[in-house]
Parts: sequence; structure tokens; C-alpha cells
Amino acid sequence: MKKYVIFPYIFWSILFIVVPLILVLIFSITIKANENLVFSLDNFKRFLEPVYIKVLTRSLTLALISTIICLILGYPAALILSKEVTNKRNILIILFIVPMWMNFLLRTYAWMTILGKNGLINNFLSWTGLPTMNLLYNNGAVILGMVYNFLPFMVFPIYTVLNKMDKSVIEAAKDLGANKLKVFLKVVFPLSLPGVTAGITMVFMPAVSTFVISRLLGGGQYMLIGNLIEQQFLFVGDWNFGSALSLIMMIMILISMALMSKYDRKDGGQGLW
Repeated sequence: MKKYVIFPYIFWSILFIVVPLILVLIFSITIKANENLVFSLDNFKRFLEPVYIKVLTRSLTLALISTIICLILGYPAALILSKEVTNKRNILIILFIVPMWMNFLLRTYAWMTILGKNGLINNFLSWTGLPTMNLLYNNGAVILGMVYNFLPFMVFPIYTVLNKMDKSVIEAAKDLGANKLKVFLKVVFPLSLPGVTAGITMVFMPAVSTFVISRLLGGGQYMLIGNLIEQQFLFVGDWNFGSALSLIMMIMILISMALMSKYDRKDGGQGLW
């Protein structure tokens, strides 16, 4: 009976995961020739052109910067959450979760009303007599949008690990004469590395492939790899090159996840020292 229960799941996975991946693979290794698909690796060779390498480099750079900022902001937030009493902790968790209930697109549009030329910040600066600033359509705005949207994905994995941490280990370190800094560096942070690894993965992956944030907050002036893929499918109509780009992105993401997973298993959450 148990075997038959999983059949709907298997059917769903094949129809909406395996088949689309096979189609992407077929399109990526073919080109159109006289209305026919001919096997070719030209799509991958085309990706090696400087203009596309520049787009990939920009995507990786902005994603890396936003991930580092999320880690810098998210780790202390997770640490504070783990140390709060239950009632206050639940309130703080709700404050993190509530914005995520809003549509991703609407959350990004909200920043346009804040950072825009006639937005809240520039209106306040004008009211105080200060010169207005160009806060929208630049790298800073894109990074801000990434950090705002993906910060909870950094906080919650770290918080989960910190909350489940054996407090007796921390108490033992204190009894042995370690101060707060040493306890954090030698015990808390090494034991929380599985959460840090998961948080980095959950932030970096969507950040490197996003296209909505860069299109809205970057104004189309800062094309990322996600925008390039969207452009090939929706506007240019070159599904072959778009599929090749998608496949390259999937391979990069899988490699990154494998490296992070390998590091996590190697470290085992036992520390760096």
C-alpha cells in the first residue's frame, strides 16, 4: 500500500521537474537551422564572450556582497533571538515572518517608493533643506533589495542551530575560565557553523539568480544573469541560449551547494580549532 501512495508524487516530479530539465538540456545543446534543431555547443561558446562573462561576474559580486551583509546582520539577530525569553522571542520571530507574508514583488516595489526621486527619504531631505540623493537605480539599491528580501533566510537557520545548542557546553566553558569572547569564538560560533552554512546557501543562491530586484531597483541598468535568462526567453525568443544559461546557472548552484555541504560535513559543527 505504501508503494502506491508515492506514485502521485513520482508522477508530479517527473512531469514538472524531470521533463522540464530534459527540455532545457535539449534546447541548450541544439541550435535552430532551417527550422530544425541541430546538435551544437555554440550556445555554451557564446556564453564565454566578454559581455556575458561581465554579467556573470556582476551577478556573483552583488550576490556575494549581499550574502556577507546578511551574515553580518543576521548572525547577531539570530543570537539575540536565541537568548530571549519565549514570549519576546515569539514576538520577534513574528516581526521577521510578517514581511514575508507579503508578495515578493510588492516588497520590492515598496522600496521604490522609499528610495525614489520623489520617495519618502528624498521628500524628507527636501523638507529639511538638504540636497536630495540618487538612491535608486544603482548597485546599492540592488544590494539593499537583496538584503531586505533574503535576510530572514540567513537568520532562521542560524537561530535554529543556536536555539538547539547544548547550553551545558557553554556553561562548562565559562566554568573553565573562558570569558564571553572566548566562549563565542571557541564554542558558540563553531557549533553554529551548520546554520551559517545553510544560511549562506539559502541567501546566495536566490541572490545570484534574481531578476526582479535588479530590474526594479536597478532600473534595467544593471543586468544580472537572471535578467539575461529572462530576456532570452521572454523578449529575444532565443530559447536555446536561454536554456544554456539556465543550465550553467544550475550547474554553478549545484557545485556551490556541494562545496558547502562538503565543508559542513568535514567540519561537523565541531569547530575550527
